[in-house]
Amino acid sequence: MFRPKLPAMPQPTGLVTSPAVVEPTAATSVVPAPASSRLAVRLTPGTALALVGGGTAVVLVVGAVLVSMLLAVALTATSVAVCAVVVRSLLSRR
Repeated sequence: MFRPKLPAMPQPTGLVTSPAVVEPTAATSVVPAPASSRLAVRLTPGTALALVGGGTAVVLVVGAVLVSMLLAVALTATSVAVCAVVVRSLLSRR
């Protein structure tokens, strides 16, 4: 029940042929498109300011999340330490 059942590998039947040889063909060169047809990204002062503002907002949000997680860990560790001191003092009185 707990032993895996492995499938049997089927043996090839009939004639086995060697793989076909593929002859290389002549490569055709691709002419690149002229550089002027590509769209250039232009940053206006408004878009640059929006990018800086967005980046700043992302950094502030990520920083706030990380600081709150660190604070939660610190509070948990402090409460566990206080509980350990109380339990130790209760056990030492006996």
